[in-house]
Amino acid sequence: MATKIIYFTVNGRPEQAEFPIDCPAQDVKDLFRAAAEAGPHDILKLYNTKGNIINISPQLAPNSPHSCYKLEVVAADCNSELLGSDLVVALGFDLSSMEKRLQSLEKRILTEVAETPAIVFEMKRQVESFREKLESVEHLSWLGLFKDMSEGTHKPSPFYHKRTLRKTREECEHVREKFLQMSSLEVSEEVRQYLKTPTFDNWQWEDAEIMVLLQVMYTDLDFISTFNIELDVMQQFLYEVYRRYNNIPFHNFKHCFCVTQMMYGLIWLTDLRSKMDSIDLLIMLTSAVCHDLDHTGYNNAYQINARTELALRYNDISPLENHHCAVAFEILEKTESNIFRNLSTEQFKRIREGIIKCILATDMTRHTEILNKFKALLPVFDFSNKDNRDVLMMIMIKVSDISNEARPMDVAEPWLDCLLQEFFNQQHIIDPVRKALDYYTEMEKALEREKQNWAQSEKIVKPSTLKEPEAHLESDGMTKPVNL
Repeated sequence: MATKIIYFTVNGRPEQAEFPIDCPAQDVKDLFRAAAEAGPHDILKLYNTKGNIINISPQLAPNSPHSCYKLEVVAADCNSELLGSDLVVALGFDLSSMEKRLQSLEKRILTEVAETPAIVFEMKRQVESFREKLESVEHLSWLGLFKDMSEGTHKPSPFYHKRTLRKTREECEHVREKFLQMSSLEVSEEVRQYLKTPTFDNWQWEDAEIMVLLQVMYTDLDFISTFNIELDVMQQFLYEVYRRYNNIPFHNFKHCFCVTQMMYGLIWLTDLRSKMDSIDLLIMLTSAVCHDLDHTGYNNAYQINARTELALRYNDISPLENHHCAVAFEILEKTESNIFRNLSTEQFKRIREGIIKCILATDMTRHTEILNKFKALLPVFDFSNKDNRDVLMMIMIKVSDISNEARPMDVAEPWLDCLLQEFFNQQHIIDPVRKALDYYTEMEKALEREKQNWAQSEKIVKPSTLKEPEAHLESDGMTKPVNL
């Protein structure tokens, strides 16, 4: 059986681990845990020679005694006083203090009403459950402690009609701060495995958490170490991507994540790591991340018919997709967010060409063209043929882009609501109709006010009493009044 040897140091002490290539991930982690003499609840972090955190998994790249990895135990057991203080900082509250307050509250209630209400028992149960979860989870992390990994929980869809199109600076900085705080925590193995499945539920994850999960994808596919991506550059890239997705109902940052997560899952599900170069996989994942950057919620048909700036700039040829590519490379043009900055010129050229091909393939007007190309290749598909791989990569991003229907119904349905909302916003005939309705409603109100004012004036001004005129007729020398 083929094995691999990993050389590393623990507190300056040289160690080595040998395990089969197909060794389960948990066994590899236990091996490193034993070497570090760490407890079952300790948090381990492994660094490569460049100081980047790498995942402890069977996919670790073999090294030599001269290029040792560095293993650190970054937290003590959950029952220790040190971790207790760390938890207070990480969680924002002290679990022990909460228990004491709850006990005090229970005593006061018993004194006053002579029995413990059911709600106190429920609160105690929740505190105990949370304590057990903290002590049983392998890696301390926000990502996994508060998430329900089971299926069937309905999540309401978000609507953006009351938000500005572009994210505000305050909104971005708030999410960035949370992301950087969370990124130092290790994501649990349960979440890592869940992330590889098509049943993943995006609705329970906040934007900052989504950025951490995207970072996990780049780490677990070994892109961080293989392409020498510095952690701070990776984080700045993800932040810039987040910032350039707009507040619109469908083509937003959550959609970016869903497409990327499905691409990530398909890479694992189809074992593409054994069939394609890492650089092709990097192209596919990064294309998914960037595929709808700066989408404003108006599709290509609208752009072309309305003769927008994008349609004019790109001569009606995939205006949105061309724009998404351009924004992606604007981000990558900045040194601080260029995750490809340590690659050779030839490697960058290949990546740029691949990303452009993949993102342009998401234009649905090219659907039949690309699908027919793929069908023609199926009987004789050859992974060693670049043209074949290019078509497959375009198919992969297309499948990921429209993959919501392959997800559980409670995850997919809210996305349909979001899509309909975005389409509805695109029908600009609604605006003049609404304005006309407002105009006539105001006219009706004005007419009603005028009637009320007239009625009021009628009550105030009372008509004067008039006497009827009298006429006199003379008869027989007598004068008689005659009423007319």
